[in-house]
Amino acid sequence: MVATPIGNLRDLTLRALDVLATVDRIAAEDTRHSRRLLDAHGITGKLVPVHEHNERTAAERVVTWLGEGESVALITDAGTPGISDPGALVVRAVRAAGHRVVPVPGASAVTAAVSVAGLAGHGFEFAGFLPPRAAARRKALAAFVDCDHPVVFYEAPHRIRETLDDLVATFPPQTGLTLCRELTKLFEEVGEVTVGTARGWLDAEANRERGEYVLIVHASVRDAAATDEAGARIVGVLARELPASQAARLAAELSGARRSDLYDVAMRMKGSSGEADDE
Repeated sequence: MVATPIGNLRDLTLRALDVLATVDRIAAEDTRHSRRLLDAHGITGKLVPVHEHNERTAAERVVTWLGEGESVALITDAGTPGISDPGALVVRAVRAAGHRVVPVPGASAVTAAVSVAGLAGHGFEFAGFLPPRAAARRKALAAFVDCDHPVVFYEAPHRIRETLDDLVATFPPQTGLTLCRELTKLFEEVGEVTVGTARGWLDAEANRERGEYVLIVHASVRDAAATDEAGARIVGVLARELPASQAARLAAELSGARRSDLYDVAMRMKGSSGEADDE
């Protein structure tokens, strides 16, 4: 499994060059596209097509070649195979037949985008391409509204405007959004906006509707004042029947407010009523 450049043809590792130059066959998503890459690096290899429409039968052919002692490299048009690209079926078939599957890492649009987004915290969720139809796309986006970590999507240029409209309809307008366009290519651009200002960023330059996109929706932004107010109301009810510490814990889970702040509220209520916390 050999990662190839997502734009700049020089983003091919030395190890990938060695592998592609020495294997018996190169299984490629688009043989014409891959031929340009190989020609740029002086590699002559026997290209065979493996794409989404023939992957199952192609996987059987790859297994046959491996069984005959040949070596096979799998590449896609750009980036790491199996990441929103063909490759998974081949991997499963090859492994089920008892052959080794070896990763040759390199370029990946998702990691390239996350690396320049400047996100704090731990981890992110990669959701791949959004559904092409509006109703399905909004449903998919709605599942991430309360997500406490960034979510990364891929999007095609002809759908970027509609997708931004769906983000506006789904997420709070202050939610952070990183727009990465044409990563590693000549017109590479990274925009740091919010969901509410993203359309203005897109409209500011006509060329921004060209090129592949990686979208990073930042972690859910909560209205702190509203959250604290809701938490105070909840802990006020719970503290009538429960110890302050337990009331604060439950109210924090329900509202998202800080437990320590809610504990102070509960203790003030119990103090004003002459009660004592029994925990």
